[in-house]
Order: sequence, then structure tokens, then C-alpha cells
Amino acid sequence: MAETLRGKRVAILAADGVERVELEQPREALDRAGAQTDLLSVHDGEIQARDNDLDAAGTFTVDGLVTDALVANYHALLLPGGTVNPDQLRVDQDAVAFVRDFVDSGSPVAAICHGPWTLIEVGVVAGRALTSFPSIRTNLRNAGAEVLDQELVVEGNLTTSRSPDDLPAFCDTIAYEFAYSTTEER
Repeated sequence: MAETLRGKRVAILAADGVERVELEQPREALDRAGAQTDLLSVHDGEIQARDNDLDAAGTFTVDGLVTDALVANYHALLLPGGTVNPDQLRVDQDAVAFVRDFVDSGSPVAAICHGPWTLIEVGVVAGRALTSFPSIRTNLRNAGAEVLDQELVVEGNLTTSRSPDDLPAFCDTIAYEFAYSTTEER
């Protein structure tokens, strides 16, 4: 996969409470594949990362605000998990609009663990097959998704995965999907 993402720009949307490994490992995989990754958030400065949702796990520097971001400037979108992170994103109007516009554009979107909570808020899961962390599967079903218990599911332009245990498969798959599933060159 070396350099398969050269020239492609990937938005990573996260807020305080992001699960460290779910941002860090996919970002490293995308960077190794040649992508330019930008961490977008609902506030500037740094976001607080967590380990298993409970323990402080350092910070990540924010590259830009979702308020200022344009979908047209990105080839793909990554939504890491952690319970607090997507809970903050799904109540932020700018974050919700950005994710909705991204999914509607047909460009690839990947979400892991609790990341699909934002997809529920955006209203794009009905009739689609997805997976997630077990505790939000009822939310997905109630929103009309077909919920599968497997390490990852690719349905159209959405790729979802269950948990940090699935990161090796998730990282490999998103690098491939982001490289070869874009609907147009940006």
C-alpha cells in the first residue's frame, strides 16, 4: 500500500474524548500510504485523548475547525470512536453538516467503535449494513441499519468497524477504500 494515497487529503473529525488508538493507528496507516491527514475538530488547539474511555491519554493538535472545512477539499473522512468524542460531534451542527455532506458526496467515510453514532445523527444509516461497538448497535438498528457483528463492513462509501481489536483489518481496509473508492479526483 505504499504511496497509494499520494496526493489525497483525508479529514479526520474528532473531539475531546477520542479513543487514542482509534485516531492514532488509522492516521499512521494513512500517512504511510502517502495521504495528507488533517485533524478537524469543533474547537481549536488540542483535543484530549482517552484510553478505554476512562484514562487520560495525552492530546492531539487540531489542524483546523470543522466550521471552516470544505468537503470538496478532501478525498475521504475518518471518524474515530471513544464514547465522548462522537457524543460531542453529534450535537455540533457544523460537524453534523460536514459529515452529512461528506456521505452525500459519495466519497469514502470510515467510522470505528462508537464513531457510527455521528452517522446516526446525520441520518445516513437507514437501509445500510454497518457494524459498531456492541453498546450502540441498538441505536443503529433503531435508525434503520442492518447491524452485523464482524470486524468490518464495507457498504457503499461507508466502512465501519467494531473496536480497537479490529484496528489491523480496519487500517488496511480504509487505506484501500480511500485509495480506490473515491468517486472523483479532487
